[in-house]
Amino acid sequence: MARRYGEKQTMHIQELATVQGIPENYLVQILTVLRSAGLVKSKRGKDGGYCLAKPPGEISFGDVVRAVQGHVLDIPSLGDPKCPEGMKQVWRKIKTAAEQIADDVTLEELAAATEPTGGMFYI
Repeated sequence: MARRYGEKQTMHIQELATVQGIPENYLVQILTVLRSAGLVKSKRGKDGGYCLAKPPGEISFGDVVRAVQGHVLDIPSLGDPKCPEGMKQVWRKIKTAAEQIADDVTLEELAAATEPTGGMFYI
């Protein structure tokens, strides 16, 4: 969708599933979550499909991961009362770094750096 953003056209679910190598049923679930988060739009009808809700340069990888998973990096130790505070400080630094990196990469950058392979879809 990021590669086609400037074309002002939607992509059909079948095409997205084929390009990304994702089962259609699973892709519909992901797109529903992304639509609820305001990252994609859907259009019904013969010419319907999905498209990004904002320019790809305004959507970060972190935005997508948070919409789908709820967080960029889950660190259960942070909620563990038995985990020493010193370790929690290290885990917080790791989490902050991962979030910053995810937020620094936009879908525009990802689209430019990757080519569809028809292989596995990774989040």
